Amino acid sequence: MDLPALHFIAEWRNMDYKNFRISLIIRVLGIVANAFVIMWLIFTSGYYFTTLLAVGIAIYQVIILIQFVETTNTLLTNFLESLRYSDFSRTFEIKGLGYSFDRLSESFSVVINDFRKVREEREQNYFYLETVVEHIGFGLISYRVDGTVELINNSTKKLFKITSLKNLSELESFSPELVTKLMTISNGESIMVKVQKQDTILQLAIFATEFKVADRLIRMATIKDIQNELEENEMESWQKLIRVLTHEIMNSITPIASITQTLTYMIKDARATYTNAFQDEGETETLDEITLAIETIHKRSTGLLHFVESYRDLTRIPTPRFTIFPIKALFDNLKGLMKEEMQNHHILCQTSVTPDNLELSADEQLIEQVLINLLKNSIQALENTVNPVIEVKAFTDLNGKIVVQMIDNGQGILPEVLDKIFVPFFTTKPKGSGIGLSLSRQILRLHGGTLTAHSEPDVETVFTLKF
Repeated sequence: MDLPALHFIAEWRNMDYKNFRISLIIRVLGIVANAFVIMWLIFTSGYYFTTLLAVGIAIYQVIILIQFVETTNTLLTNFLESLRYSDFSRTFEIKGLGYSFDRLSESFSVVINDFRKVREEREQNYFYLETVVEHIGFGLISYRVDGTVELINNSTKKLFKITSLKNLSELESFSPELVTKLMTISNGESIMVKVQKQDTILQLAIFATEFKVADRLIRMATIKDIQNELEENEMESWQKLIRVLTHEIMNSITPIASITQTLTYMIKDARATYTNAFQDEGETETLDEITLAIETIHKRSTGLLHFVESYRDLTRIPTPRFTIFPIKALFDNLKGLMKEEMQNHHILCQTSVTPDNLELSADEQLIEQVLINLLKNSIQALENTVNPVIEVKAFTDLNGKIVVQMIDNGQGILPEVLDKIFVPFFTTKPKGSGIGLSLSRQILRLHGGTLTAHSEPDVETVFTLKF
């Protein structure tokens, strides 16, 4: 009896049961049968070694049974760990353990597939939003209240001319005011920050909003340089004003100039016809005074008409005719036109083009007119300067844009005046009209470029044309 029982116990471990319940029942029956064998060996025989062997087998059976029963817990633990660590590469195919385990395996697989799809969709949405953020046309930056930067897009990097940014404090060299404003801006607040470099003026419009991510307070700010838009709107406003003023002034003064000219002719004709009628010396003097007054009115009216007509130039700049031409040839022509005037003022004029074959797509005549205006301004600014020098140079900046600069070492422009020099009618010259720089900036605007100025009085003044 004991030998068949031991044989059954030894073979039981190698049996491949296809059903968890049947396998469990057989394992339990095996343990029970082994227990009866042990009891029989203890009470009816003296086989102590066989009894110890049967006890060992019973213990092993119990351990295997516990492990077998805990299969569900092991599978569930592995499943939850997959969810925890987002490891959706695992499979939970459980075969040969019965219908209940087949359903469990199927449920696990469905859940894993759903989570895999959700993660894929989330990653796709993340990359989509990341692409959108990187390619939007204005600056976007998100940061913590301590200045730690969490997100910054390409537009912001290009605006600040940086490749990376870990903390807002790194922008101190760019603009301390900007850093202060970004750190103190309130939720939903819009502010303006002006940043002026040597050859660039930035008018930054900043809007901020705040939100929480987990336990972190995040502030997101949009930053846009609206300098070009401001200049465009300002110029359009001045043009509208000039159109209205010149129209009204011309309509009022033209009749006056015409009438005064007619009166002048009438008086001359009357004097020639009635020479003998004006025998009284007092009457002759009165007639001369009237004639002089009418001529003065006519002269001033005509002068005012020419004055107003000059301001119309701001509103009727011809549409640029773009051609491609070498900048070196433009500079050579400019030096030829202004050579005599610069020699009369003993001014040294230096030109440089980097590279030598640099070409510009623009209206050559209009750009030449701008450079002539700037050159005349520099000549006037150098009147009381010892060793006067004007440098005209062209090059490409870091963004590949063509830049033309006119630099002189004259008296310069005072800081409080610098912001006003491009305003129509504003001038610091006794005989200036105040339209030269305004006209020049408008020409650059029509070329899609900018005209800016930087000056250190009695040291250096730089006018920068950027295309």
